[in-house]
Amino acid sequence: MITVHHLANSRSQRVLWLLEELDIPYEIKRYERNPETMLAPEALRRVHPLGKSPVITDDADGAAALTTIAESGAIIDYLLERYGNGRLIPPPGTPERRRYTYWLHYAEGSAMPPLVMKLVFDRIESSPMPFFAKPIARGIVDAVKKSFLLPEIGRHLDFVEGELRQSRWFAGEDFSAADVQMSFPLEAAAWRGTLGDMRPRIVDFLARIHARPAYRRALERGGAYDLVG
Repeated sequence: MITVHHLANSRSQRVLWLLEELDIPYEIKRYERNPETMLAPEALRRVHPLGKSPVITDDADGAAALTTIAESGAIIDYLLERYGNGRLIPPPGTPERRRYTYWLHYAEGSAMPPLVMKLVFDRIESSPMPFFAKPIARGIVDAVKKSFLLPEIGRHLDFVEGELRQSRWFAGEDFSAADVQMSFPLEAAAWRGTLGDMRPRIVDFLARIHARPAYRRALERGGAYDLVG
């Protein structure tokens, strides 16, 4: 049985979604963030040394030790290789497979870093600090956001918008696990107010994934999902 070590409002939500798409039985072990730091609890370190989510464990091999897999892309690869039976991944050697591989890595390697940086800088801007430090800190934050972060995020979103002109889904005309992987950065961009009004294909992509029955089942099992904070 697969166990998803599920941290609230995290990338592990898309692992639940993938499991629902593949109709694989699983269990959920829930973890809550520290309300002050919003970091994962120490208990997750007992599952994986980095103490982050998503992480899954699988006892399918029947061995004494569980198979433990971390990182969204690695989890997707593991689930499709072991349980997918060719589903949600284009055939090897095709243009669709090359696009699939690209988006599987792009989501975390390129799209997420500037979004995470913006979240960190937003928190610095709103954090309590001595009154004399506020103008300095907020001036630095504002300069970094305007000169680098917001333009960088905009370039990525424009790139994604343009790529979605080429096909209905990220790897081609068929839905794949690349779409599951890409959901998180695009939802984060939408919920943190950086998506803008001129990217209708991204908006349409989000509407289509949110309407999928497996996505809705994952939300029912995973619970509240809010990336604004």
